[in-house]
Amino acid sequence: MPGGDPQQPTLADDLQARGMELRETHISQVFLAAHDVYKIKKPVDFGFLDFRTLEAREHYCHREVELNRRLAPRVYHGVLPIRRDPAGHHVLGGDPALGPPVDWAVHMLRLPDADAADQRLSTGSLGREQVEALASHLARFHASARADEETARFGAPEVIEGNVRENFEQTADSATHYLSAREVGALRDWQLGFLSEHRTRFEARARAGRVRDGHGDLRLEHCYLDADGRVDVIDCIEFNERFRYGDVCADIAFLAMDLAWHERPDLAEALVAAYARESGDYDLYGVVDFYESYRAHVRAKISSFVAEDEHAESAARSRAAALARKYYLLAEACTREPLSPPRVIVVGGAIASGKSEMARRLGAHFGAPIVDADRTRKQLAGVAPETPLHDAAFSGHYGPEMTARVYAEVLRRAAVVLDSGRPVILEATYRAREHRLQARALAARVNVPFHFVECSAPEAVLRERLEQRARGTSISDGRSDILTSFLASLEPVEELGPGEHVPVDTRRTPGDSFEAALAGLGEGQSG
Repeated sequence: MPGGDPQQPTLADDLQARGMELRETHISQVFLAAHDVYKIKKPVDFGFLDFRTLEAREHYCHREVELNRRLAPRVYHGVLPIRRDPAGHHVLGGDPALGPPVDWAVHMLRLPDADAADQRLSTGSLGREQVEALASHLARFHASARADEETARFGAPEVIEGNVRENFEQTADSATHYLSAREVGALRDWQLGFLSEHRTRFEARARAGRVRDGHGDLRLEHCYLDADGRVDVIDCIEFNERFRYGDVCADIAFLAMDLAWHERPDLAEALVAAYARESGDYDLYGVVDFYESYRAHVRAKISSFVAEDEHAESAARSRAAALARKYYLLAEACTREPLSPPRVIVVGGAIASGKSEMARRLGAHFGAPIVDADRTRKQLAGVAPETPLHDAAFSGHYGPEMTARVYAEVLRRAAVVLDSGRPVILEATYRAREHRLQARALAARVNVPFHFVECSAPEAVLRERLEQRARGTSISDGRSDILTSFLASLEPVEELGPGEHVPVDTRRTPGDSFEAALAGLGEGQSG
């Protein structure tokens, strides 16, 4: 590190002498104390970043704090000057009387290693609940992130194509160490072909404001979830806007790819599904497989650079080569059909009949995203999911015109999911025969199985559930005073065949109701 006589103690000497642990990356020295972290940027120039001057390191320390406070405000305390005392030892945040700073440090709260998502995954404590909490956190972040003409530029197909070509050019000499020449060519043709064939999808996402100032390096090791359910995401890219500006799907796909790399494709699908539901961005299903393949190729490229570095230790090069091979295989796998075959399952029934819980369980079982009318209605109305819309029955936001819009949007979102080759769960009352037939027609149009799971319970049970719901918060606006008129409006299911209609009495426990639904769907026991 710069700043002083080479005979004087180095920063690492001084901080390790105080009991701090040193962890190094190619661009930083990270010193860990019991409750604090001090991150110092190395004076390096890699082209895509240049930290060689003291002024540059100070600037990017402040940028790191500013940008990362968006996702982890409690973690990033600030920036500290580093000075030398009269004996030549380094002092963090020392008195200005000691002289000008010799370097700068980002001061952070130390988060428990065990809370990191990759560590949670290795110990079996990262499940759907944690992944869904992470997806919600990221959806809220993206909703408030910068989106303008400048960020939109980075979502243009020609810009993305330039990045894809650059990746293949930079790995032209090494890719065939991990894949055959035919496989490399097929991967390149698929990524460039997808961009060409679906150009309008990328353009539409840029116009819709889906290209934002995001994170840029969303990996499991950067995500922390504590026992209280608090989520912190650290280490966004501060040194190059090109790497941070992009489609929000590129951020989510990075994390989904990392889950798949850790051999949990089920959690990868759960993450994408939860993010789509929270954000209302089901159109991401039109590009998510591309971005997962792209992100895996980027990680393969980085690992291959280390594997080819003659100055790196032999063991590090061997590990990097194994990583590169696995990332290349994952980039290739993302070009194939998803694991779960496409199908349409509609979950309907009266208000408070247990539809949401049934849809949640079926979504987890089939690895399918859920498109529900309640959230869709709130998103179309421009209000938060928990904001009540207490109009009279079948009027206002629940009038015929708005209801038609909601059901049409539910079908449109479902069609995007189906087009990606995935199954989809639709959740709404589906009280009208017309709406059930529309969902059935969607399945027929793409030639996939269709089922209508009808949840039901006696009126007294429904009313009791609604009274319990009224004592808390809910996304649903169903309430006891409209139940009678709602039940009178239900049109009996007479238009579907026995194999399509799966009636379920939800007076039993949610688990028993779910097993009954699976049996009706021909799935047997959930295991």
